[in-house]
Amino acid sequence: MTVQHKRLGKHGVVVSNLCLGTMNFGWHTSEEDSFKIMDRALEVGINFFDTADVYGWASEHGSTEEIIGRWFAQGGGRRDAVVLATKVYNPVTRKANLAEVNSDGRSLSAYKIRKHAEGSLQRLQTEWIDLYQMHHVDHDCPWDETWQAFDALVKQGKVVYVGSSNFAGWDIATANQEASKRGLMGLVSEQSIYHLDNRMVELEVIPAGRHYGMGLIPWSPLGGGLLGGALEKYNTGRRKGDDFTKEVEAKRDQLEKYENLCKEIGHPPGEVALAWLLHNPVVTAPIIGPRTLEQLESAVRAASIELDAETLKKLDEIFPGPGGEAPMAYAW
Repeated sequence: MTVQHKRLGKHGVVVSNLCLGTMNFGWHTSEEDSFKIMDRALEVGINFFDTADVYGWASEHGSTEEIIGRWFAQGGGRRDAVVLATKVYNPVTRKANLAEVNSDGRSLSAYKIRKHAEGSLQRLQTEWIDLYQMHHVDHDCPWDETWQAFDALVKQGKVVYVGSSNFAGWDIATANQEASKRGLMGLVSEQSIYHLDNRMVELEVIPAGRHYGMGLIPWSPLGGGLLGGALEKYNTGRRKGDDFTKEVEAKRDQLEKYENLCKEIGHPPGEVALAWLLHNPVVTAPIIGPRTLEQLESAVRAASIELDAETLKKLDEIFPGPGGEAPMAYAW
């Protein structure tokens, strides 16, 4: 099993080519098991951890960051061994706190960025955030305000890099141009949904990120389980539900071809889906969100899979994507 390390886009920081997503911690995964997963991730070479200030919905917002903070607090060099990413944009409500100003809103105001950064730092029990990501774009807040707030955090030593998530290509361009006008580094990464069955980012997000030297951090690499052997699970009754059933039935033909191809090459569907992302040089690190140690081990195995040209061609035929990059994909 081999986890490799690479630069985050054009930037100097080196991260593992798998990013440990923590969204399940404290919700589907107990704190004890979450600790075991994080320890094992470091053992196999995963040094890139991703979270968000709103994770922990089942208990309360921020509880996932608190679990990571308690794991850091055990010592042993854990904090220094991790490139830590979290996010800001959504409202964060806490049972012990009075309602915060604008708590029902989603924004990137200077007020919110400063306040939420302090909250994340406290919950994570750390003095700095390595990658502070905008969880979504805020078209109503001026970039003057947003960049000033992030720049202040960088100068205070509380944030090292700034990234985006769920941005359109033109949002990436606008944000980076506005940062450049102020002499700032700008965005170092984009975290976006990207998997075999959702390749829309290939039109404009990936070209924009490549132009600005950004790393790409795909979330939902298995399409919410659709690419993880969904047809087999559905047929054997291991996973059912109205939404899942509709999705499987709508894509049954593609899934049959995909899962048969995976059997031919001798790798589980979930590992093939991850390997497909890893073969793309613009991808820095897909976010894996293991609920168990076995799911973590499976993701690590995917990092060792080499997909040959014939297999990649067949995957393109099953999941063709948008036809390339804009505007060539739809114009002359």
